[in-house]
Parts: sequence; C-alpha cells; structure tokens
Amino acid sequence: MPKPRLALYWAASCGGCEIAILDLHEKVLEVEANFEIVFWPVALDVKYADVEAMAPGSIDLCLFNGAIRTSENEHLARVLRERARTLVAFGSCAHEGCIPALANATSREAIFRAVYHDSPSTANPDGVEPQTVAMLSEGIEVALPEFWEEVKTLDQIVDVDYYVPGCPPQAHRIWEVVEAVLSGGPLPPKGSVIGAGQETCCEECPRTREEKRIRQFLRPHQVIADPSRCLLDQGLVCLGPATRSGCGALCPQAGMPCRGCYGPPPQVRDQGAKMISALASVIDSTDEQEIQKILDGIVDPVGTFYRFSLGHSMLRRVR
Repeated sequence: MPKPRLALYWAASCGGCEIAILDLHEKVLEVEANFEIVFWPVALDVKYADVEAMAPGSIDLCLFNGAIRTSENEHLARVLRERARTLVAFGSCAHEGCIPALANATSREAIFRAVYHDSPSTANPDGVEPQTVAMLSEGIEVALPEFWEEVKTLDQIVDVDYYVPGCPPQAHRIWEVVEAVLSGGPLPPKGSVIGAGQETCCEECPRTREEKRIRQFLRPHQVIADPSRCLLDQGLVCLGPATRSGCGALCPQAGMPCRGCYGPPPQVRDQGAKMISALASVIDSTDEQEIQKILDGIVDPVGTFYRFSLGHSMLRRVR
C-alpha cells in the first residue's frame, strides 16, 4: 500500500516551524517511515516545477508555514492548495500573520526607504531598489518576486482546512496532528484549530492568580518577578487571558509574559481587542490623568497586543 504523500513549504517566516519538525527528535524518523515526503524545499532538492507537475489532489497533507509576503508565496500557496487534499496553516505566520505582518503597521515604500536608503549600514549611492525584472550586462534577464504592500495570512489567499498555532508549534502538538492523520480516523470539522487547547493560556499556568488591581505596567527588564505569582498581577503585560492554551504556558513558567503566539482562544475574533478589554477592567484608577499615565507604561501597543495576530485581526493593517 502506498504511503500518504506529505509536502512542507516555508513562505514568509523565520524558519522556526521547520526546526520544530526536527524537534520531534526520533519521531521524525516515524514521519519519514509513514509518509512519502514529496516537497520540502529546505531539506530536499525538489524544484517548483516538480510540484507544479503533480496532479491535483496528489498530495495527502501539506504543512504550509509562513505568511504571504510576496507573489512567490502566493503562487506556491495556490499550487499547493490545488494539489493538497488537506492544507494546514502551520504555525503563527500562516495562521495569523505573526511577526511578518507587523509590517502592516507601515508601508512597502517606507520599508524600502529604511532598508535600501536610510539604514546607517547601507551604501547605495545610486538609490537602487529591487526590481521584479532586470537585465544583466551579460544579456540575461533575472526576476525577483513582487514585494507586496500588505502581508496576508494563508486563508486570505486560499481555502485552508486546518490551523496549527504556535511560534513555533510545540513538538508534542505537531505529533498529535501527524498521529491524527496517520490513524485514518475522523478528523475535526474543517476550519478547526488543531494541535492546541480549548481554553486560555492562563488555565495552563501554575502561577497563583489574585484579584487584579494594576497601578503600573512594567517591562520584563524592570522587575525581578515573583516566581509564584501571576505576572499580570505584578504589572507585566502577559497575554495569557487572550491566548489559546496548548503550549503548556512555557513562557510564564520561565518568568516571561505570554506574548500570544498561540492566537486567540475559542470564540474570540480579535486577540488584541480581547487583551485591551481585559486590561481596561483591571486598571486600579478612575482618574483620567492617572489612567493615561498607567497606559503610557505600555510601550508599542500594536507590537504588544498584535505581535502575532495583526494580519488576521479586524484591523489587518494601519490605514
């Protein structure tokens, strides 16, 4: 009996999701033993033309990580959607835009200006910027993908079957997804978030929670946090109340506030709005000036509340 066929693709992301596959350790051998890996550019010498030549529906499972930043990302998303029976938005970038989508707080023009003109380390006296098509002196035409104005999530480009959150997804959660596919049993309803929990990160966190009365927001470097108390109780902006469970609350257990990489919990449409609402209810003041002073302690609100979810939020980008 032929093995199920597996494809993996890395779009606009840091590559951590690829490394997370290797974090399966010895179980990665079981992946290889149970799947025929037909496309994995980071690990196999498979060309785009090879996957383009595959028949529609010929790939059983595709784990697609990374946001859609360029025309190349979009092309591969469409190619893999047509050929994959099950397409999974794998990791925060494909799921919600993640760090790449923070570029939606600015513009393509501003990004190019910063990178190719204004950076102190850039030597570009002719003001050259990347071109989608250029002719070399040898008469050879070369091309680059188009750099988009807006970073998009995978499901803003193609239909997605399932979502696996995390930056990156935890290895044991990845294995749960692999086992579910290999078992041949019924899968969750299409559109489900899999490889994650159904509560908030706070429900996994062992820290003691109290009635919150916040009079000051602090950054992690400004305080040595009590290792037993809720970080939010101590004035550290922890997104646990607005983040789906599934990671094991690893960051809070290590003394770092949750940054929200597992996305919003069930029934929450906008993670940032959920967290803003949660904080509004625990600020311990009714004086307008004092409230503003407390809020000024939150540096970079967009990067704080939408670090992983701006691309999939109700905002999507700065307008």
